[in-house]
Amino acid sequence: MSRTWEISDSDAEVEKESNGTLQSRERSGDSAERSVSVPPPSFERDRPGPAKRRRSKEEMEADRDKARQRREAREKNRAAKERQKQEKKKEQEKRKEAAQRLKPENCLQCLTVCVDPALLQQPGCDILLGTLSSLEWRYSIRPQPLANGITWTRDLPQLTDGATGTVAEDQLVQVLSASQFVDVAVAVKKLIDSDGEELEGDSVPGPLAEGFRPDAGQVATILVTEYRGPAFAQAVRSRSGGGDVDVEEVLVFLQLRKNVAVFFVESWRDVADHVCAVTKSLSKRPLKQLTERARLPFCAEGSWAGGARVEKDGSGLRRVWSEQIRQLNRVGGATASCVTAAYPSPRLLLQAYGAARSEEERKKLLAHLEVKGDGQDRRVGPQISARVYRCLTARNPELVLD
Repeated sequence: MSRTWEISDSDAEVEKESNGTLQSRERSGDSAERSVSVPPPSFERDRPGPAKRRRSKEEMEADRDKARQRREAREKNRAAKERQKQEKKKEQEKRKEAAQRLKPENCLQCLTVCVDPALLQQPGCDILLGTLSSLEWRYSIRPQPLANGITWTRDLPQLTDGATGTVAEDQLVQVLSASQFVDVAVAVKKLIDSDGEELEGDSVPGPLAEGFRPDAGQVATILVTEYRGPAFAQAVRSRSGGGDVDVEEVLVFLQLRKNVAVFFVESWRDVADHVCAVTKSLSKRPLKQLTERARLPFCAEGSWAGGARVEKDGSGLRRVWSEQIRQLNRVGGATASCVTAAYPSPRLLLQAYGAARSEEERKKLLAHLEVKGDGQDRRVGPQISARVYRCLTARNPELVLD
């Protein structure tokens, strides 16, 4: 007796699902096998490397010597840089100290006003000494080569051996009363009347004869106090035996032939002001000598410098020609560019002048040129045209172009 098994619909569906799942797993496995590739085993890493050669004792010593030499070289370079840094710092400090010494307020402390003892006998000298004391300036009462003279000395603390020294300034002031200056005027008048027979020497007449050396480069100044015009002329006339002495002639002779300036002052207050002015001027001299050197330490080839630069290939000559025209009075850059555009060189303009038939045509040659300005156009005009013509063709160096 045979049995027949029946499969229900639900079991059939389960079987289909299981078969489908197996098939999908098989397909995914096949695709995974196709996508994943396993590299073959490598045996290179398992090979032993070459054996390191053992260094000898001499090689190790040589390496140590090289390392020591490099270390010593680095230390030497470091020490050299440190020395350079210290030297640079010292140099900067020296320049800073020198700049501080050059300041007028510091230079005043190095100046000494030397006053001749003979001036103390004059009643107004205490005004001068009182003024110097109030300003805390140094002064000294010492005999001077020139009677009634005032000189200046400067301390030199920058000597290399550490010792201090002094140098005499070239300024010299002599204070004379009106009666004392009469002797100078009479002596100068005699020299002028001698027709040059006694003018060959370098002596200065009167009170200036002793102690003053024009060949030493001294700049002398005479301050005449208590000056009264009529009284002074009468005193000069009586001293010269009734002769007529022109004071202006005496002053011109002293200024031109002896480099001696004469100033007439009313009181000792003016004398003190003059001495103070000279002292302040001397205090500014070192700084001015440093800043007003003949050779200026800068390059004048930059774009900011005046003028135009001409290269070796000739470029820049057009600009030089334009700047030359701009030097004329009331000629601007637009006018100069207009002229140089019409005549790129002076030779071309001179050739055009030569081709003109009359003088009037030459003067008006550039008058019709149009000058393009900001918003308005104009012409060069006959005045500027004639001025350019006279500038290029005139032979008189003193000719006024306008």
